[in-house]
Amino acid sequence: MENKKIYFASDFHLGVPNAEKSLEREKHIVRWLDTIKADASELYLLGDVFDFWFEYGTVVPKGYVRLLGKLAELSDSGVKIHWFTGNHDMWIFGYLPKEIGVTIYRKPVTREINGKKFYLGHGDGLGPGDRGYKFIKKVFASKVCQWLFARIHPNLGVRIANYFSRKSRIATGNSDEKYNGDENEWLVIHCKEVLKKEKFDYFIFGHRHLPLDIDLGNNSRYINLGEWVNFSSYAVFDGSVLSLLKFTK
Repeated sequence: MENKKIYFASDFHLGVPNAEKSLEREKHIVRWLDTIKADASELYLLGDVFDFWFEYGTVVPKGYVRLLGKLAELSDSGVKIHWFTGNHDMWIFGYLPKEIGVTIYRKPVTREINGKKFYLGHGDGLGPGDRGYKFIKKVFASKVCQWLFARIHPNLGVRIANYFSRKSRIATGNSDEKYNGDENEWLVIHCKEVLKKEKFDYFIFGHRHLPLDIDLGNNSRYINLGEWVNFSSYAVFDGSVLSLLKFTK
């Protein structure tokens, strides 16, 4: 990779708990992006960058201009940006690919980088359990549901969405900071099921909101990127080693 690095981050949850805190966090994220632009070849954003996002045909949510401008700057300079939709921002469509040049993913993907195999995704809906959410996700992902929501005037639609965002676990401070053990962590269970069929060196997810680096055995690791409301955590692959770090500047 010619001394270039690949960065991974997720769960910025911009928009909560309020405009002031969100803006402060956005500026913090932009400072981080400034520090990586010199040596980044690729950037993977693994979901829930926004706590809510919906693109109407000619309207997008207000705000986030600092983040979007910085991402456009990185993209224009040659950094490849891979953007995974999460459960909070699944209604991203064509605006960001057109304006910034990002590539959008809606499902987990696999990559081979410098001889290492990666399994990448937001993490929502994977593994056993959480059947209620898996059903709701299918409803929200349906074209009919998207069409119906788009019929609501943006002033009302965004207001409704922001009301529910303020009640989310990240907005209320319930950040899932306790590790539940391998047998109770759905993403660990999912990784182990995948490994029965195919070997991966790294599984990287967001969604869980807790920075984790779990040895799965046989030289496989599960990395959870955590979130940026409490941890400001991210991962970087330098071509041979993957590290889970925290940005403190």
